[in-house]
Amino acid sequence: MKKLLVVLALAGVSMTTFAQDDALTEKYSVATNSFWSNWFIQIGADWNAWYSDQEHGRNEASSPLKRFRANPGASFAIGKWFTPGIGLRTKVQGIWGKRVGDTDNHASRLDNGNKYWIAQEQVMFNLSNLLCGYNENRVWNVIPFIGAGVGRSMSKDKYATGLSAGIQSSWKLCKNLGVYLEAGWNRYEAGLDGFDSKNDRGFWESHDNNLYAEVGLNFNLGKATWSKTPDVEAINAQHQAALDALNAKLRDSEAENARLREELANQKPAETPSESVKQLVNTPVSVFFNINKSTIASQKDLVNVQALAKYAKDNNNNLLVTGYADSATGTAAYNQKLSERRAATVANELVKMGVENNKISTVGKGGVETLSPISFNRRATVQVTE
Repeated sequence: MKKLLVVLALAGVSMTTFAQDDALTEKYSVATNSFWSNWFIQIGADWNAWYSDQEHGRNEASSPLKRFRANPGASFAIGKWFTPGIGLRTKVQGIWGKRVGDTDNHASRLDNGNKYWIAQEQVMFNLSNLLCGYNENRVWNVIPFIGAGVGRSMSKDKYATGLSAGIQSSWKLCKNLGVYLEAGWNRYEAGLDGFDSKNDRGFWESHDNNLYAEVGLNFNLGKATWSKTPDVEAINAQHQAALDALNAKLRDSEAENARLREELANQKPAETPSESVKQLVNTPVSVFFNINKSTIASQKDLVNVQALAKYAKDNNNNLLVTGYADSATGTAAYNQKLSERRAATVANELVKMGVENNKISTVGKGGVETLSPISFNRRATVQVTE
């Protein structure tokens, strides 16, 4: 029977401990998700402006809103976050481009549009997660990106390679839907606007530059969140603390059983209850408590207390109840309060046994280490006073 109780106690402690494990996680680390998690699709509309390599020396207006320079466009991207801070996306954008021709008499070519597309592979950096740590409930994220790719002028059937960079600001509307604003720069070799040039006069003027501002929707596919990494050291420490507490409780129970066995072995068969009570008069009777508790651990402890209460009533004696706590756990202030509560608990039991309140005095001695094992200090004593 005793072994069965031990097994049940161990199971109870284990279930309680594992139920608390979910809260023991690393502050910033997250667990890696499967390949099919954290994918996203972005669909946007932009306003793009072209600054071509062949413009050098023409003194063209630089405003991105000029009709010959700017047009609306559209974009589509698909990507995946490999960590909360780093992801990849493949983005295609374009449709309409600049409207400047390649002749000196460009005024007659203002209606020459350039239909084009640009395909980029881009690395994305979520600065919000990288700098502040992953937060599933964060609404706003700042995401710069860089990439490289290829583009084509469909109007002139020309291809070009180039680089891209930009920054995206996104807001989460719900778990799988968000809205974003994006500003970017696509820097391509000459020809993407439909006209070749051998201009090598500078970093900006030697290439076709496409600037854009974009707004769009972000759709998360499948699992879009990350699970926190369990704090293994904290979990192990918690398990060990629970096992230590259980072992201490078992040792206390064994010590209590030994005490009861010794009392039973030393009991004189021929003694009458009155003789037993006389022996108890000169020796305080102990009532034991579990760690950090002010409720009596075992009602068996009240058997001798009841005999002492009867003696006090019959002889009109006063009773002193003294509470203790073990000094190995808790602060001195807390142990003082705990010892007073334990004394009050036993005093209430005496009242239930018929002892008048004015015949009972209580005192708390705080944390002590007078007895061994340490659990024996978690007690209250009752003794007769004149």
